[in-house]
Amino acid sequence: MMSLSPLTAWVLTDGKAGDELQALSVAEALGLDPEIRRVRPRPPFSWFMPWGPIDPRERPGAHNSPLAPPFPDLLIASGRRSVPYLRFARHASGGRTFTVFLKDPRTGPSAADFIWAPSYDRIRGPNVLNTLTPPHRISPERLAEARAAPDGRLAGLPHPRVAVLVGGDSRHHRFAGEDIARFADDLTALAGTGAGLMMTASRRTPEALRQRLIALAKAHGGFFWDGEGSNPYVALLALADFIVVTADSFNMIGEAAATGVPVLVFEPHGGHPKLDTFLRALKAEGIVHAFRGRLEGTPYEPLNSTFDIANAIARGVASHRRALGLADASDGPERP
Repeated sequence: MMSLSPLTAWVLTDGKAGDELQALSVAEALGLDPEIRRVRPRPPFSWFMPWGPIDPRERPGAHNSPLAPPFPDLLIASGRRSVPYLRFARHASGGRTFTVFLKDPRTGPSAADFIWAPSYDRIRGPNVLNTLTPPHRISPERLAEARAAPDGRLAGLPHPRVAVLVGGDSRHHRFAGEDIARFADDLTALAGTGAGLMMTASRRTPEALRQRLIALAKAHGGFFWDGEGSNPYVALLALADFIVVTADSFNMIGEAAATGVPVLVFEPHGGHPKLDTFLRALKAEGIVHAFRGRLEGTPYEPLNSTFDIANAIARGVASHRRALGLADASDGPERP
């Protein structure tokens, strides 16, 4: 894959963690160290995004403007509120900045020079790449490093080791009391078979569920990350024989699919048609299975779309720069 490391880059979002993480993962795969720019549009301008103009109080020249020049060679944006800012930067740079938008901008494929969107979104076009899983930071190299030097907190757990990635309430999902009881009971049944549970929760995890996980780890000699010490997230994925993940996060499911080990998905109350399409496609590939308190599934070829997305962007940047008569970025080694 072509390394774009000589070039400058921005990651532009409204600060949502998921959007920023995806944009950073693509920038890093391209060998870039981007500036992080965050937009903070206020009403009434925020009401009309992504179609309306940017908030004049955030234009270049304003105090702490997210668009303060010089404009970068590459701008990667995500989140509907960033669309007008990407549009502004593209025009203000005189077309020199190559613009990338991650996910459907809702304004059509002309919103950016290149658009990545998951396969379950409807947007299509000659400048649009659709993949089954989203971009993320879980690379083969990071997994290999974690396996070569196992986290001491996890290395002593028995096999099969099961990573348990727990999200929480979201716009489309809600962990009702019966969901918490069912999930905890299924994990308890799994621990009772002798599996080593390696668990981590998120800021969205309901406190009642968090406490059940802590008690489960204590009762069965498992591991629950309580926020103390380094974050073991990559180690959990790297050392797992199976992965249990809650359905509220497309990103976590996509990261789990990059490991090559079976992924068992727990679905709380709620849902969304896009999630149904996403999970059906992963089930058809033999990657995902429903979690019912038991282990099932076999290893598969890891599915990681990050480098496909980065390669497509690198080709677009190279073509864009040639058209402008600019020097190409230096070629780097091919990545898997």
